[in-house]
Amino acid sequence: MTEAELYELLGDCPTLYHMAERQSWPSIRKHGLLSTTALLDHFGTGGAERQAIEAQRRPKNITLEKAGLGRAVVRDQLPMDDIGLTRCLEDGLSPEAWYRLLNGKVFFWLTRERLFRLLNAGTYRNEEHDVLELDASLLVAAHRAKIWFCPMNSGCTKPFPHARGLTTFQRIPDYPYAQWKMKRPRGERAVELAVDYAVLNITKFVRRVVRMKGNNELGILFELK
Repeated sequence: MTEAELYELLGDCPTLYHMAERQSWPSIRKHGLLSTTALLDHFGTGGAERQAIEAQRRPKNITLEKAGLGRAVVRDQLPMDDIGLTRCLEDGLSPEAWYRLLNGKVFFWLTRERLFRLLNAGTYRNEEHDVLELDASLLVAAHRAKIWFCPMNSGCTKPFPHARGLTTFQRIPDYPYAQWKMKRPRGERAVELAVDYAVLNITKFVRRVVRMKGNNELGILFELK
């Protein structure tokens, strides 16, 4: 991706969206937005418990809690399973390797439409969530070396497991934006933006945090004045 292409992409997608667990904003504001791996490090989780969370499919939400550190919820991975991953993974990757790869990143949608798909998917549609809205250009400028772009929903293998492998996530200079521009409309030329490990200084980029259920905004938890 050239600088001109990055400028175009950020112009089309000026806001990044992250759907977090209800009531998680105070902790995110304090500790930053942490990947699953970073959360496990933060809570000192190891051994078999860590293996089950980080290297295997999570069929349900898992709560981490420790005195002095508070509480955090690691979301389920219901849209993805080993059978689908075995069918679609390339480059010799195993399902475990894919779970570890995803768990080491913090994910953002580049469009509100993609956010709405997740908010209305499965059991999520019946739940409330804290949705973070971030300034895309500021985040990219500050964390450029840690950023990956992905042209698909990397955490989903249903209803059809699209092929994925070592080049599904690519750094800014390597991302084939021109190819996707020929195939897709604005807003869909990159689907996910991921950041390695954590965004610790998240408050520098957040413009608004909204409590949402489905497409409905229930209240504003934070808004930059």
